[in-house]
Amino acid sequence: MKGPAAPVVVGVDGSSSALAAVRWAAADCARHHTPLRIVHGYGVPAPGYPEVVLTGIDVRGAIEEQADTWLTEAAVAARAVAPDVEVTTERVCENGTTLLIDESREARLMVLGSQGLGTVTGLLVGSTALALASHGKCPLVVVRGTEVPGGPVVVGVDGSPTSEAALAFAFEAASVRNAPLTAVTCWQDFMVESAYTASRFTVDWGQVEQDERQVQAERLAGWQEKYPDVPVTRVVRRDRPVRALMRYGAEAQLLVVGSHGHGGFAGMLLGSTSQALAYNAPCPLAIVRPVS
Repeated sequence: MKGPAAPVVVGVDGSSSALAAVRWAAADCARHHTPLRIVHGYGVPAPGYPEVVLTGIDVRGAIEEQADTWLTEAAVAARAVAPDVEVTTERVCENGTTLLIDESREARLMVLGSQGLGTVTGLLVGSTALALASHGKCPLVVVRGTEVPGGPVVVGVDGSPTSEAALAFAFEAASVRNAPLTAVTCWQDFMVESAYTASRFTVDWGQVEQDERQVQAERLAGWQEKYPDVPVTRVVRRDRPVRALMRYGAEAQLLVVGSHGHGGFAGMLLGSTSQALAYNAPCPLAIVRPVS
């Protein structure tokens, strides 16, 4: 993660979902005493599109005017939540996804809403957030679902490098919120033995659970020493990670996962768990990449 002066950056598009992201980001900036940067990326239609009698200058002017309206509305919403936070806005003639990836290089945190204008109902966060989670240079928060006031910060733990980065983010988030932390570790039978051998039915699941608890304890030990103010609940379950995290996330104020955990294929930039939660998490979701 970037230094303390790095801003939180929010991408907006005029949707109510984007405004929810702005409000969440403003509150986060207030807790961390960092500035908020609100951006909008736009493109100018090619000549002849749309088929109306307008010059290129007219079209660009209308697009920029709309963008400025959206940015002003977002800034007002941010200041209503956190009047002491420094807020800046900018519109950039650039593809929105490309812009946000570029912005992530200097940001402490990127924040997006769960559904923008023009998306198909049910598609939710879409390609922009998934691309940013895969290629961005800082953590991403997708603001969706219901944030439970006073609820814990829930983090998925599997011992991978991205899991370690997620733990760092989650403990810091819990500390500034004065919130407890719930660490969730899951395993499934095919993670232990091949699904095509009968030996998986003779696995000592008690021993597996004991081993998983030991691994989790080792991963948490250093962070609990660094953040002694954060109460920790440890959960180890034989369950699908998405299902378990959905369950505990329903009572959380923030859900935190690594961008790619154990069990994936080389070259896969976004793991199945983080991708599924980006579409379905019951509360705001942080996807954390390891520091490069």
